[in-house]
Amino acid sequence: MIKKKILVGFVLFMGFMWFCTLISKSIYATTIPMVSTVFLEEKYIEHKVEAEGIVIEGGKQAVTALKGLRVKALMVHVGDRVEEGDVLFQVDLEDLWEIIKEKQTEINKVQLQANALSENQELARQRKEIEEARAREDYDTTARQKDTDIGRAADVYARAAEDLEDTDGMSEEERQALLDALQSAAYGEADAKRERDGAMKEAQRNIEDILFPEDKDASLPIAQTNIAQMKSELSLYQEMYDSQGYVTARAAGMITDIYVDVGDRVPDAAAMMMTDDSLPCQLKVILDQEQKKYIGFGDEVTVKLDGKSRGMDMTIDYFSESKSIPGSFETFINLPEDTGIPGLSGTLTRSEKGEKYQSCVSPSAIYTENGRSYVYVLKEREGILGPEYYVEEATVRILDQNENWAAIESAVLNSESKIILSADKEFKKGDTVRWSE
Repeated sequence: MIKKKILVGFVLFMGFMWFCTLISKSIYATTIPMVSTVFLEEKYIEHKVEAEGIVIEGGKQAVTALKGLRVKALMVHVGDRVEEGDVLFQVDLEDLWEIIKEKQTEINKVQLQANALSENQELARQRKEIEEARAREDYDTTARQKDTDIGRAADVYARAAEDLEDTDGMSEEERQALLDALQSAAYGEADAKRERDGAMKEAQRNIEDILFPEDKDASLPIAQTNIAQMKSELSLYQEMYDSQGYVTARAAGMITDIYVDVGDRVPDAAAMMMTDDSLPCQLKVILDQEQKKYIGFGDEVTVKLDGKSRGMDMTIDYFSESKSIPGSFETFINLPEDTGIPGLSGTLTRSEKGEKYQSCVSPSAIYTENGRSYVYVLKEREGILGPEYYVEEATVRILDQNENWAAIESAVLNSESKIILSADKEFKKGDTVRWSE
């Protein structure tokens, strides 16, 4: 009987101890983290670039008008679409008329100057003709006079020669006197010829001097050119006045910039800027350094504009570092004709399959600290209550990654390694954990 009671008591004690152990293990288990694990997998690391952009005009055209006109009214605003012939703004007609009168007055002044130059040139021409005629008359008169002098000197020489032919009965002194007279007559004829040659040369030079071309004077041609230009310009102002001062669009497009306001005078540069509908729109997208790794000039992309249900297969037409946003890159894609309007949003998408890696894991399983990357690995050991799991660190090198997978390299990991992906409590290296299989 006593032995039976002892046996029953022992059984009850062992049951109580088992129950306490079970309760202790349960309480202990609830205090340690529960972790889930994954194994390394073979994957392609695909890279997908998706970026928002905005549709811009494919080209711009300047709206110009006559410089200096005062703007009376603006008929458009930035963002307005206009067709060819639509009125963009109107200039002040009274102010325009004053400008026309001023320009006409200026033309009249220059015309008077040109007329005076022309008249002076005609007077100079007539004066030169008179001088030439007088010089030729002087030449002819001089020639006649000098020829007469030579004739007279020749006649004196001839008579002296006749006197010398009959010297019979003359004394030696008389004969010598006749010889001296003949010699003197010869000298006189020679002197007359020399004087004629000198006088004729001088008269000829006077004619040559008069006929020598005068210095070129461009004053009249310049004045006439200025008058032609001023008249051409005046005709444009007159046309503007005749059209009631309206400045119209030369082609269809959308107003993008306005540089004048009511009361301003039209600048020498553009008064407005508008899109050129003859050129297709473009999608402009700004990419960051990371996105730039996977997209570039000439790459094929998918473009989807707001309001469109389907995307379009397009090509990167321009790729360059942004000047306005340092470290970013500007991408332009030419859209098909009649597609998109400036200001519309759009999305650029490009996927690249990438390389195939043997050891890949979710990026959420990787930790980075002080430039070192590592994962937590589930290990098994003997504990006070028997076999238990604990946490160990494994250093890894990230070879490539996207938002879903990271390719890693490690000297201690293999296909059997249990890499911790998540836990219901915080843990650290060496902590005991529970494993959610």
